[in-house]
Amino acid sequence: MKTICLYFEIHQIIHLKRYRFFDIGTDHYYYDDYENERSITDIAERSYMPALAALEQMIKEHGKYFKVAFSLSGVGMEQLEMHAPQVLEKLQALNETGCVEFLAEPYSHGLSSLANAEIFAMDVKKQANKIEEYFGKKPTILRNSSLIYTDDIGNQAAALGFKGMLTEGAKHVLGWKSPHYVYNCALAPSLKLLLRDVELSDDISLRFNNSEWDGYPLFADTYINRIANFPEEEQVINIFMELSALGIAQPLSSNILEFLKALPACAKAKGITFSTPSEICAKLKSVGNLDVPDTLSWVDEERDVSCWLGNCMQREAFEKLYSVADRLRIANDPRLNQDWDYLQASNNFRFMTTKPSNVGLDRGIYSSPFDAFTNYMNILGDFMNRVNSLYPEEIDNDELNALLTTIKNQGDEIEMKDKEISRLQAKVEKMQALENKLKAQIDAGKEKKAPAKKSEPKKAAKKAPAK
Repeated sequence: MKTICLYFEIHQIIHLKRYRFFDIGTDHYYYDDYENERSITDIAERSYMPALAALEQMIKEHGKYFKVAFSLSGVGMEQLEMHAPQVLEKLQALNETGCVEFLAEPYSHGLSSLANAEIFAMDVKKQANKIEEYFGKKPTILRNSSLIYTDDIGNQAAALGFKGMLTEGAKHVLGWKSPHYVYNCALAPSLKLLLRDVELSDDISLRFNNSEWDGYPLFADTYINRIANFPEEEQVINIFMELSALGIAQPLSSNILEFLKALPACAKAKGITFSTPSEICAKLKSVGNLDVPDTLSWVDEERDVSCWLGNCMQREAFEKLYSVADRLRIANDPRLNQDWDYLQASNNFRFMTTKPSNVGLDRGIYSSPFDAFTNYMNILGDFMNRVNSLYPEEIDNDELNALLTTIKNQGDEIEMKDKEISRLQAKVEKMQALENKLKAQIDAGKEKKAPAKKSEPKKAAKKAPAK
């Protein structure tokens, strides 16, 4: 039986402000608060809330039959908390239906998986903890930023305890294979892979409102019929996209939500079900390894990472940023950690791209890739100075790590001794109380056993002799 895995990504770009070279060392705040509030409020009103309301209606109409999955970046959740908390409330209401699964992804929506394994692990664990905080369950399926994947990244995901991972069903990786099966990581067979159907996903997210497209207009029954006509053994149809596709990339006036709401009824008529990623990973066996030695993503026709790291400016910014990764991890300063999350976000590098793309790129305040690079590097210069100022720069990372480990061990030892002292003091107090109690009991027993004293008879007074 065929099943559809429908998944949406929710992430919000953190807009940086115009930051001059002369601001370095004097201004440590890097963000355009007005633009951040304006953009997420706009997206919430035009896309997130209407789309989530439509999905909620689909669940109410079809019950447990219809299911959907989401992943939310941590930085996106922070922006929603500040400017559009109603989106998180709606997601929590959807979660209570039991028809929704939330996936793990890097908190920063960054490229840490390409730079530093420890930072990547921290990035993912931080987001997973935030998801558990909001929705009551820790994710078991991982979705990397923009579906970035390699065999090594899959191996890291398996080591972190994930059961499955989402990635792109790119033709140059699959070759003659179909994306409609469950595969597994070549280096970690226990990690199952769900591959995005590129054509079916992009028909909705990129082409739905394009009147020049051969498939226009796209109707729900036509779309489901295509799925039903796949070979019987091709059971898993993974349709992955950004939630903002519903309302932003494809305006609501295109009837995109009406199309979406019609899908479950059309699918049910054809005997096609809906499943979450974890359900698919639990029920279906892998048909074999998927070898991905080179980096894969869902962006641009190349399906690689060239949109973020394709030119020398991007690579320089990337290397500079992650050159302080270990030092920052050692420092563990809350304010620096927040800036670190925002500066890692992949859109900062995307603004620097010089390659053409079939998807329009809004660079915001930047007039060119070089302008984006210059502004980012000014901010990064100030950020790196702040990181390095915490400890003397002449101490390298290994030495600093050793010193801080020693300090931590000494602190742990002192803490253990303090606990032992407290334990012994409590024991002494307990023994003292017991001793006092026993002493009181002994004294009370002595008083009870002591015989009463007999009064001596009075002697008769001698009469004085008569004279």
